[in-house]
Amino acid sequence: MIQTDEKQTLTFEDFKTEVINDYKIATTSRECSLLGRREVLTGKAKFGIFGDGKEIPQLAMAKAFKNGDFRSGYYRDQTFMMAIGQMTVQQFFAGLYGHTDLAHDPMSAGRQMGGHFATHSLDENGDWKNLTQQKNSSADISPTAGQMPRLLGLAQASKIYRKVSTIQNATNFSILGNEVAWGTIGNASTSEGLFFETINAAGVLQVPMVMSVWDDEYGISVHARHQTTKENISEILKGFQRDENTEGYEIIAVNGWDYPALVETYQKAAAIARKEHVPVLIHVRELTQPQGHSTSGSHERYKNAERLEWEGDFDCLRQFKLWIIENNIATEEEIEALDAQARKEVLEGKKAAWTAFITPIKEERDELVSLLNSIAIKSSNKAFIEKHSIDLAAIKEPIRKDSITTARKILRLIAQENSKSELASWITNYTNKIQPKFSSHLFSQSDKNVFSVKEVLPAYDDSTEEVDARLVLRDNFDAIFTKYPESLIFGEDAGNIGDVNQGLEGMQEKYGELRVADVGIREASILGQGIGMAMRGLRPIAEIQYLDYLLYAIQIMSDDLATLQYRTAGRQKAPLIIRTRGHRLEGIWHSGSPMGMIINAIRGIHVLVPRNMTKAAGFYNTLLETDEPALVVECLNGYRLKEKMPTNLGEFKTPIGVVETIKEGIDITLVSYGSTLRLVEQAARELAEIGIDAEVIDIQSLLPFDVNHDIVKSLAKTNRLLIIDEDVPGGASAYILQQIIDEQKGYLLLDSQPETLAAKAHRPSYGTDGDYFSKPSVEDIYEKVYAMISEVNPEKYPSLY
Repeated sequence: MIQTDEKQTLTFEDFKTEVINDYKIATTSRECSLLGRREVLTGKAKFGIFGDGKEIPQLAMAKAFKNGDFRSGYYRDQTFMMAIGQMTVQQFFAGLYGHTDLAHDPMSAGRQMGGHFATHSLDENGDWKNLTQQKNSSADISPTAGQMPRLLGLAQASKIYRKVSTIQNATNFSILGNEVAWGTIGNASTSEGLFFETINAAGVLQVPMVMSVWDDEYGISVHARHQTTKENISEILKGFQRDENTEGYEIIAVNGWDYPALVETYQKAAAIARKEHVPVLIHVRELTQPQGHSTSGSHERYKNAERLEWEGDFDCLRQFKLWIIENNIATEEEIEALDAQARKEVLEGKKAAWTAFITPIKEERDELVSLLNSIAIKSSNKAFIEKHSIDLAAIKEPIRKDSITTARKILRLIAQENSKSELASWITNYTNKIQPKFSSHLFSQSDKNVFSVKEVLPAYDDSTEEVDARLVLRDNFDAIFTKYPESLIFGEDAGNIGDVNQGLEGMQEKYGELRVADVGIREASILGQGIGMAMRGLRPIAEIQYLDYLLYAIQIMSDDLATLQYRTAGRQKAPLIIRTRGHRLEGIWHSGSPMGMIINAIRGIHVLVPRNMTKAAGFYNTLLETDEPALVVECLNGYRLKEKMPTNLGEFKTPIGVVETIKEGIDITLVSYGSTLRLVEQAARELAEIGIDAEVIDIQSLLPFDVNHDIVKSLAKTNRLLIIDEDVPGGASAYILQQIIDEQKGYLLLDSQPETLAAKAHRPSYGTDGDYFSKPSVEDIYEKVYAMISEVNPEKYPSLY
């Protein structure tokens, strides 16, 4: 029996009403898919990927989905979004057209292709809404199985809220940890490592997660026999099935066209996950794709006649209709009337969406045409301008590109005329108005962004002692965990032994295994844990043991975390802190510094590179007062070096995006960061002995970079620049140079060519000699600077070689 509340059973009349309503939603969704495909094929939309064939299981899932729950799914779940009241027909088509107004496309303001769904966790100011009073969907991403790691964290948040009673103001995010995280994935995507990694982690953690696999036997054109052992994901996961002696999963298989069985299955799964915090996997089999994978091609090319006939017979919507008629819930005539009404409503919604989308674009176009006509009258290029204007006005369904390209081409024609300024002003104003529709919210635009936090210097007193730098970190983490009850940290070896460098020594014993936790060797899902928990109001710190290992997680960082605020136009956030350690150690796998790769892959995440542990601790203190994600790379060879212990632990703050001049000079500006900076300082001391006065600048923050343009101020004094980096040639050094030369216009102040000194192109070899001959040494830096100064004053500094 279908139930809307666990304690109240529906009457038969209520049951009939609910079934008919379900049919209306399913039919409406199907009509959206059919009409949506036509909109793509006629050119109004660029691409379409739809949920046809998956409607009925999504209705069943929606029935078990409660306020406070979260979905982490993929691009077939339109019926579910409609069923939970989070998407209308008009919004569906607005997303298909790419409408850049959140009021019309609340899923992404046109930033994602249709089929990618989200709800708003934040208000227009970037503040949290009460997530327990709404049904929530984390913003979808296209990369297959990329939604899985985040799902783990969304589920784990319920466990934290249920088990950690000291968290304050939790009621906006959880009611006693009763929320379930619901995942969806196509059967072919279960072949991805991210799926298996997350499934294993959820079984270990025992979190309230319900994972639905929509199984239609194909991954685009590739049959399941090429995808999955035994062609059956639930069969090969049987070893995860829990029993009376061991924890694990509840695994259920159900046919995707069987409405009553689906409803019963999802009610059962929800009860298990919600009450017992046991993960559930639902294998929804025998589903179909009536229109194939997407608008990119036809499934008739790779499905034989027998399969296509079966799909026609077992289309879940057809089977639902037959079941309704067979059980006297509605007659065939009544069903046909519902179908006709759905087609009418979808067509009306489509028309309304198109009108709302095209009207402002036409108005902008008409404004430009009017301006061009007035310019043409006074121009010696009148005929050419009028032709462009007529061509633009004749476009029946213009896009913004048509207007702006026309304006910019005409600007070239009137570059010598007085009317140039009028058109140039229009172009500038139009660009300023339109560009943010496509570019805003890469970073937070709220009053809690990283620039809202002011620097607070570490404080010391007369009794301050020098200690191992790891103790500064440890004691600062202690202060953080006390100050922020919603904060927690987890990673490989982070718990019991207090991390591999003892920066968390004793913290698990003091704060418990949930707040300071060990995890398995699974970097991608560690990131996912952090993303999901951060999306539910917690302040997680996800630890990746070494910088080299970040590569396992960089896809999730790049595709999910870095784009979250952007792809929701500021309506979701995950202020996750990623902690790792790197730079100069020993050998290929523990001493990499692939910063160029990282900073170019994760725009949208701040990248902080402190030179010591006090600076690192200050970054953690700063970040916990902001609402943005960041990566903090601690210096791996700095934990045993001596630093003074601040007296204001948890309170001092390292500013983000601000460089620090740690030695002033007049002859050359040396720019670096992290562990290499100590070598630069040593080289500067040795250069001073021969009269070369180098200014040394610590970048501190790669993303954002030198927001005050202090480096160019240094160049105004020294007129020479050397960037020292332990990444490969053309890695982070190329980015740093671009920022100084292009963004800061540093080239205007240089008297000689700016240069870079990077590591060798290969991975660093093992041992101290491997480091010396692979990465910049003191001697390399010294000789590079010497050669640059020798070029200017060869008499005083004759060539060394």
